[in-house]
Parts: sequence; C-alpha cells; structure tokens
Amino acid sequence: MSLWKLRLSMIGTLAIILGLSTLVFTVILSLIGVFDLLTLGILVVSFNIIQWLISPYLISAIYRVREIPENENPNLHRIVENLSQKSKISKPKLMLAQISVPNAFAYGSPLTGNHVAVTTGLLQSLNESEVEAVIGHELGHLKHKDVQIMMAVSFLPALFYYIGYSLMLSSVYRGRREEGGSGALIGIAFVAFSWVLNLFILYLSRLREYYADRHSVSVVENGAQKLSTGLAKIVHATRRVGRNQREKQANSAFKALFIADPDKANADAVVLSAMEVQGDQQLVQQILSKKLTFADKLIEAFSTHPNIIKRLRALQQPS
Repeated sequence: MSLWKLRLSMIGTLAIILGLSTLVFTVILSLIGVFDLLTLGILVVSFNIIQWLISPYLISAIYRVREIPENENPNLHRIVENLSQKSKISKPKLMLAQISVPNAFAYGSPLTGNHVAVTTGLLQSLNESEVEAVIGHELGHLKHKDVQIMMAVSFLPALFYYIGYSLMLSSVYRGRREEGGSGALIGIAFVAFSWVLNLFILYLSRLREYYADRHSVSVVENGAQKLSTGLAKIVHATRRVGRNQREKQANSAFKALFIADPDKANADAVVLSAMEVQGDQQLVQQILSKKLTFADKLIEAFSTHPNIIKRLRALQQPS
C-alpha cells in the first residue's frame, strides 16, 4: 500500500469513526436526559485521560522495564539518536523490557515523555540491522502521534458501551414494562454500536502499523529488507520462546503497543514450524509465498496488527 493511499485510508477511517460517533451521540442526546449523559461521558473521558497519563508507570511495572544507560549499550543508543534525528523528533528514552518474547513498543505521556522499549528476547533474536529497522518503526509511532490518536478514538467504544450498559441496568431497576423495555432495547443497540465502532478502530490501528513500517523504510538504509527479515524472525522466534503465565497476561494487557501481536505471531509461527528454513531471506520468501485464507482475513479483522503475509507484501512495494 503506497504512502498516500495509507494517509487517505487513515483520514477516511477517522472520519467514519468520528462521524458515526457524533451521529449516535446526537441520537442519544435527543432520547435521554442531557445532564446524566454528560456526567457519564465526562467520567468515561476522564478515566481514559487519567489512564493515558499514568499508563507509562503501569507499562513499566507490567513489563519490568528499566532505562538502558548509554554505557551499557552505546550502539543501541547511537541507533536511536541517529534515527530520531532523521525522524525530526527528540530522542526518546531507551528502555529494556525484561520479557523473553522478541518485540518492541513505543509509549509515553506528558508526565513521563516518550519511550522506546526493546525486549530482551528481541536483542537475542535479531541482529543489529534488524533491531535498527524495528526501532525505526517505533519512532514512526512517536512521530505520527499514534499513542495520542489511538487513545483519543479508543475511548469512544467504551463511552457507548457504558451508556448502553447503564440504560439496560436502569431499565431493570425501574421495572416499568414499557419504559424499561424500550430503554433496554436502546441500551442493547448502543452496546452493539460500540462493537461495530471497535472494528473501525482496529482497522485504524492496522493502518497505523503499515504507516509506521513505511516510516522505518524512509529512515533506515535498506529498511524494507531489514524490517521484513526482522518481522519474519519475530514471528518465527515467538513460538520457540516459552512464556510463563505472567508474560501471557502482560502481553495481552498492552499488545496493541507491540510491533507484532505476540498471540498472532504465535499462531502464524505454527504454520511456519513445518517449513525447513535455511536462512532469513528464505523465511521471508516462504511467508510471502503463503496464500491468504478466509480464516486469515477474518482473524485479521479482529486484530490490532496486520496479517504478517500482507504486511511483508506491503514492504516489498515501492513507497
């Protein structure tokens, strides 16, 4: 997918999300008392903003993240500094997450500043040039303000879900047959709408992964090849890594942040495990040669990250 098509798709998806949300919100205002609705909306928005502000502290605790001193890994700091300059952003703090799954993620808030974290598994599984391409991807998220954009749109499904849930709950407590029944139906409709809206947000998340991939290609020399082999090796290595229960729960908590969804990577790696791989480029070619099934497309529709086959194919296309 070319860069301009990605931008148009993201703008269009954002317009659909905001347009549908505004339309449904207007309907709600015409059906329900404004004060109660606004109170609920303020509570949901406030909760999401507070969560965003303190999320770096939660992430650091869940993933056992610590800052990497420059004298501990000067090459990695040099890579981050160089790519930050090319990206025209301030150098983020470089962090190490003490988990075995090969991955990386960018995060931050106004309280903590921006961070880029690599896992111990990533440094063990990828070579330096592939790690460079992965970091270029994460810097793309920071440059494009993906953390802020996804936080802003992600509270909308929660808002409509809680409005719908409140309507259903209040109709049960009121116990009035006519009003309760209509209130419950409206509540169910809003909950269903929150699920539909969430599908658009998942699609937007996948588009922004493609966009961050393109950023890596633009700032890393031979970035398409490096990122392709890096992503393929992340998928291939994820299945070999044994994850304890804590890591599985941690990965599920903030997996939208990762460069690759560890759950999907594990599923993709099951298919690759039957292949005899003799080199990194052969691994990439074997993934590219796979055919997308209907099941692959269906699973992707409910995922925060693109299908690995589509993602690698997109990287082979010119910008």
